Amino acid sequence: MPTRGKGFLLGLALVIGVFAASSLCANVTYDHRALVVDGKRRVVVSGSIHYPRSTPEMWPDLIQKSKDGGLDVIETYVFWNIHEPVRNQYDFEGRKDLVKFVKTVAEAGLLVHLRIGPYVCAEWNYGGFPLWLHFIPGIQFRTDNEPFKTEMQRFTAKIVDMMKQEKLYASQGGPIILSQIENEYGNVASAYGSGAKPYVNWAATMATSLDTGVPWVMCQQGDAPDPIINTCNGFYCDQFTPNSNAKPKMWTENWSGWVIYFGGAIPYRPVEDLAFAVARFFQRGGTFQNYYMYHGGTNFGRTAGGPFIATSYDYDAPIDEYGLVRQPKWGHLRDVHKAIKLCEDALVATDPAYPSLGPNLEATVYKTDTGLCAAFLANVGTSDTTVTFNGKSYQLPGWSVSILPDCTNVALNTAKINSMSMIPTFVYESLSEVVDSSNTVNADWSWINEPVGISKDDSFVKPGLLEQINTTADSSDYLWYSLSTDITGEEPFLEDGSQAVLHVESLGHALHAFVNKKLAGSKAGNSGNPKIAVDIPITLLPGKNTIDLLSLTVGLQNYGAFYDKTGAGITGPVKLKSSGSGSMIDLSSQQWTYQIGLQGEDKGLPSGSSSMWITKPSLPKNQPLTWYKTTFAAPAGNDPVAIDFSVMGKGEAWVNGQSIGRYWPTNVAPGSGCTNSCNYRGAYSSNKCLKSCGKPSQQLYHVPRSWLKPSDNILVMFEEVGGDPTQISFATRQVESLCSRVSESHPSPVDMWNSDSESNTGKTSWPILSLDCLHPNQVISSIKFASFGTPQGNCGSFSHGKCSSNRALAVVQKACIGSKRCRVDVSINTFGDPCIGVTKSLAVEASCT
Repeated sequence: MPTRGKGFLLGLALVIGVFAASSLCANVTYDHRALVVDGKRRVVVSGSIHYPRSTPEMWPDLIQKSKDGGLDVIETYVFWNIHEPVRNQYDFEGRKDLVKFVKTVAEAGLLVHLRIGPYVCAEWNYGGFPLWLHFIPGIQFRTDNEPFKTEMQRFTAKIVDMMKQEKLYASQGGPIILSQIENEYGNVASAYGSGAKPYVNWAATMATSLDTGVPWVMCQQGDAPDPIINTCNGFYCDQFTPNSNAKPKMWTENWSGWVIYFGGAIPYRPVEDLAFAVARFFQRGGTFQNYYMYHGGTNFGRTAGGPFIATSYDYDAPIDEYGLVRQPKWGHLRDVHKAIKLCEDALVATDPAYPSLGPNLEATVYKTDTGLCAAFLANVGTSDTTVTFNGKSYQLPGWSVSILPDCTNVALNTAKINSMSMIPTFVYESLSEVVDSSNTVNADWSWINEPVGISKDDSFVKPGLLEQINTTADSSDYLWYSLSTDITGEEPFLEDGSQAVLHVESLGHALHAFVNKKLAGSKAGNSGNPKIAVDIPITLLPGKNTIDLLSLTVGLQNYGAFYDKTGAGITGPVKLKSSGSGSMIDLSSQQWTYQIGLQGEDKGLPSGSSSMWITKPSLPKNQPLTWYKTTFAAPAGNDPVAIDFSVMGKGEAWVNGQSIGRYWPTNVAPGSGCTNSCNYRGAYSSNKCLKSCGKPSQQLYHVPRSWLKPSDNILVMFEEVGGDPTQISFATRQVESLCSRVSESHPSPVDMWNSDSESNTGKTSWPILSLDCLHPNQVISSIKFASFGTPQGNCGSFSHGKCSSNRALAVVQKACIGSKRCRVDVSINTFGDPCIGVTKSLAVEASCT
């Protein structure tokens, strides 16, 4: 191993090794440049993984892949509402086992940033606050309010004490090197007026009084009092400056993608832009950077916030929702981390200098009297250019940074990807193909009809229309509003003696209207406006008519000033009116009967164990308010599993009693606004790069393997509007192809970087194309495409350009077939020169079996 490779690994081992033995306590402080661990400054790369958004069985693999990707730290929020769903009744079991998660991170040799909050936002239901908090007399959230501060301190102290008891803080020999109090309060503080500043100061004092022995941070809090470190969140934080020259520049949320909303297209962030943002941050003095998210995971159950946050929390993260690395994002960022770590000694030793290069160009140099030198060359414009730095010429693509660990030789350019990419795919099995161990089809369905309207003994009557969250306390998504009205046929709002319009207004998030027990119409809001106003044509009968309105929430508000006071439900008016004459009657103030939740919820139908299930050949399909149940065998193999609900309408699903979340495939993204490819150059925003326009916002729903048995698994669905459950499919997440495209202008892989220049050593270092099968027992079995010259297209659609070496396919096949991984020099020495004077590329697509 070359000397510089040993140095990199030794540096990484030192930052982790400080905490490797539980008996070895560490002193974590900070100065103006960096976190300081036992007297030594550190460059730290971190990534967010939220423990309840995956399963304990997934944690070790996710954490190992994070470590392999070059992370030093795992960052997680602490989710108050799952740990204390009832006041003073705590739950830290299963996916909620915070201590186990922290210990799993430590066992992998990584560190932890524990973001206690306890407000977390996180696109999590109610921002992480438990609903019972809302009902404490006199409480005002997130301001100088004694009832709130009492509860916040009690929970924060509870978590700190748990960590201390397990000796998990670095000061005790554990992995936790940082904690966070509050979260992005500076974004909304002005709305809280004179109560904001005293609250911030109180929160800081309260946190530091808990004596964790590690620094505390507040993100997006420009007035964070000493010794709290204020940090940055955003797509870019290179221009951020801490509020004191005694504090380091830290980035707690670098958004690796964006959240998916039901009814929205799927956002993604090109890795070239993400890598550019990371490099720019370290270029301009940053020393702690965290990806939000590194693995997003799944909003199981009713944990999604919003409203209208989808069940998938994939976030276009380097590790996808199913736990597989997303290439080339994971691999390219790994290379960025390696290049930055090569610069670590120089980065932490001194402050940067900024020699001038010209418009939209920036050089940053870290140079010490002892001879250490690292440099970053940035092109913040969108056009390629060539710059001269220290007498040497460098090509800089637009919107890119070149990293020079010795101020001379390029280890990496953020726009030039050496990492392979891959085409993920889902391999489908219909339900009838999912067989048990005896190879017999096991797809018999049972069902139960959920009654329309009032069916439970705990219903109650109130005059007028009630706000939903105050009524249900979020114990269910559902609230029935029911009344009866007598019709004579002579009412002025009737047309033809029976026809009318039912007008309903709601704060959201969706509703289904039933007239005389038949579904008359449905309406939903959206993430931009959850409120509903709908006119539904109805037919009324002489005599008694029933109007049953099923109002439902789709995740509670999680962000914004006073977001906790955002209401939901049918607050009116509710009217019967004519479609033309203007005559109407307002039903809003009448005596309404209310029912919280569904009868099926109370009777435990999600577990599948009830004796109420009906099994007959005539399975009802495409009808509202129906519970369905079947049993199935787990798909063969170990690949991640999903269910395709595209044949269903809207509802929730459970596997072996565990909720896999809300499904809503009928909520389709707009038909326009997406692009086949997204130019990474120029500032990114959440609506810049979108895909899946005109398609369901989420079609596939993750079922963790650990929730499945080999056979006799129980699937239960509650369907609100209608679907055909016999047509649902199971799918396994696999990799269809591996691809890579590397040009002669690419730097060599960062693993091969050497501070000795070619002129000094006489050696030539070529760019290298690498392929590596995802699974350890796979080998490269075929080369689908290979071209050296001017290949066109992208992974899955490569084609030969005007110039192409006739040796490319044979060379790549010889180097790769039968191997788990292979490397091919991108050089005319390997392939010949099919077009002299042209910069050539090697493009390859391969498959593994």
